[in-house]
Amino acid sequence: MHPTIETVTTRIRARSKASREKYLGRIAEARAKGVKRGHLSCGNLAHGFAACSASEKEALIGTTLPNLGIVSAYNDMLSAHQPLKDYPEQIKAAVAGHATAQFAGGVPAMCDGVTQGQTGMELSLFSRDVIAMATAVSLSHDMFDAALMLGVCDKIVPGLLIGALSFGHLPTVFVPAGPMPSGLPNAEKSRIRQLYAEGKVGRKELLEAEAASYHAPGTCTFYGTANSNQMLMEVMGLHMPGAAFVNPGTPLRAALTAAAAKRVAGATALGNDYRPIGEMVDEKALVNAIVGLVATGGSTNHTIHLIAVAAAAGIKLEWQDFADISGVTPLLCRIYPNGQADVNHFQAAGGFGFLVRELLGAGLLHRDVKTLVGDGLEAYAQEPYLDGDQLRWRDAPAQSLDLDVLRPASNPFAPDGGIRVLGGNLGQSIIKVSAVKPTHRVIEAPAMVFTSQHAVQKAFKDGLLHKDVVVVVKGQGPRANGMPELHQLTPALGVLLDLGYKVALVTDGRMSGASGKVPAAIHLSPEAVADGPIARIRDGDIIRLDTETGELNVKAPDLATRKSDVPDTSAHEAGCGRELFAGFRALVGGAEHGAASFGWEGIV
Repeated sequence: MHPTIETVTTRIRARSKASREKYLGRIAEARAKGVKRGHLSCGNLAHGFAACSASEKEALIGTTLPNLGIVSAYNDMLSAHQPLKDYPEQIKAAVAGHATAQFAGGVPAMCDGVTQGQTGMELSLFSRDVIAMATAVSLSHDMFDAALMLGVCDKIVPGLLIGALSFGHLPTVFVPAGPMPSGLPNAEKSRIRQLYAEGKVGRKELLEAEAASYHAPGTCTFYGTANSNQMLMEVMGLHMPGAAFVNPGTPLRAALTAAAAKRVAGATALGNDYRPIGEMVDEKALVNAIVGLVATGGSTNHTIHLIAVAAAAGIKLEWQDFADISGVTPLLCRIYPNGQADVNHFQAAGGFGFLVRELLGAGLLHRDVKTLVGDGLEAYAQEPYLDGDQLRWRDAPAQSLDLDVLRPASNPFAPDGGIRVLGGNLGQSIIKVSAVKPTHRVIEAPAMVFTSQHAVQKAFKDGLLHKDVVVVVKGQGPRANGMPELHQLTPALGVLLDLGYKVALVTDGRMSGASGKVPAAIHLSPEAVADGPIARIRDGDIIRLDTETGELNVKAPDLATRKSDVPDTSAHEAGCGRELFAGFRALVGGAEHGAASFGWEGIV
């Protein structure tokens, strides 16, 4: 093992000792009670299987065959989740005669692509916690011996995982849908977006380009939070090996779904290969997740989500853990927005199996972890294929088939993963530099302060930003308005960068998987409405952002004594359901603690 990976793992384990032991004790107690439905009263059990067939009822009365609970984020509006419609019946058919399966419950699945720049985006981050709670409600009937989580996108998978960890004694498999086939090339999509930002093409041309990109059932093909989710589930051993990026509607996709059901049915406490998710998601698995994230240039959203997931398992992650791991993990992938290829190209170039083998060989991943399919991560260095109608696995390609997309650890795109922590008199923030050119990684320029991305866009259109500038967008943290993503800033700031200006973004909001070529200090904590120093920045203040030294400072000697200009958030309190989330805004922790509204004692 690389010594830094060992050091970070050891310190996570040390700081988490008491809380992790408490969590493991709780799931051990739940397991010791045996098959849960065996403790239900006759009336309880009758309610639980009233709609089942006679043979299913007979199986559920007994305690020898496992019953699987299916939790799904299916809806037919969102392309990523539309393929999940038929999964419950496929799962039931796959385990017939060996187990029973019931659809335990549905969870909401909202799309950041649909709500981007809209009011609904202010519910997005909190939807993760709603999904976690809905997952817990789905599993609360004590009818199940294992669970299958059907979900794909941004907040859905972290929410499902947090909810599943609340039932950590249950073996749990995550079952993805896969990416849609490739559409309009990403370079062309980016070109049209930038032309639209410059006013050189109209909405008609922009919509045509977007529709040609997002065009079929399946996950969006760029490497944002959704596809980063799928990578994380694999490297943590919670998928069937190679399941992440197989297209929906294919025989291989159906075979992997059936195999996931059979595997989790064989991992219950009723058999001799018990694999509870609460034991699998341990300190080593989480370090592996961070390694996978930074090696692939994944979404900065996971510097929030993984902290919240870890807390649900009694483990304390910190941003410095991400930075230290990133500092020794080479960047092995160039997938849009950190390159021009999409995840289908990544899969064709060698895919996840190639990536895992390279990271294992470089001593950057813990081998000795418990996964869904066995002890050790080597199985995830393989890829699935169909031999006739039989699902089998083989070693991933020995060489990358496209070095512009996927590289070996001996010849990386960059020596580090690109996620860094910035700190100084403005607090602490995250920046991803994997797509930022070295010439743009140190910026010192006057600030222009805004309280919304729409105000930034107007200033750009009015020509006010055509200069060296650090755009400061405050009042975008979780307590202020739910921490919406600020993707709509990317085209305008990219134009300014291309015109030769020194440009950076500083915000207490999020940019997520769309973090690109403009240096962006995001997730700044404390946030403005918590009286963070960002609330005391004034137009014209000189801000220095230095990704090499980790510095984020405003050159204002009187900063500490200035009166805070805290944004007025009253316009964000109602409408589009926001009034229902007032409690979330009041209870939510800071971004550096996972922006969670649960308040796990001793964790966040």
